Amino acid sequence: MSIERVRKHFEELGIADRILEFPVSSATVELAAEAVGVIPARIAKTLSFKLDERVILVVTAGDARVDNKKYKAQFGGKARMLPMEETVPLIGHAVGGVCPFAVNEGVEVYADISMKRFDTVFPACGSSNSAIEISCEELDELAKPIAWVDVCKDWQ
Repeated sequence: MSIERVRKHFEELGIADRILEFPVSSATVELAAEAVGVIPARIAKTLSFKLDERVILVVTAGDARVDNKKYKAQFGGKARMLPMEETVPLIGHAVGGVCPFAVNEGVEVYADISMKRFDTVFPACGSSNSAIEISCEELDELAKPIAWVDVCKDWQ
């Protein structure tokens, strides 16, 4: 189970006790916001894309949508979501629990600036009923994104 993979990674960092697990699903932004008790924008959703042979994760605020022009300018190709059946083998996490932590080798992680307006955000932790509250600085430390990017719209 990928939550165990994230838990093990977080145990090594001494923060596994911060993982929140819910008795209900948190697989969508709306469900996660309800489970956590915050506005949907504070849910850090992790979107997965495939660009040629690249697997790209973009962590965004829950109210942000990918802007195709910005995405193409940043990554050099059209935004194509990773097919559901490829998420576990390519990323290591299933849809509903995709997160930027403890991902497979070669997966490129980016963080979108849409999250920087919040003190803390809530990304998933590898399952459809988990999250962790972290600051953007902690996201940098824990997910080690290649870069902070501006590839979203509708959040400003």
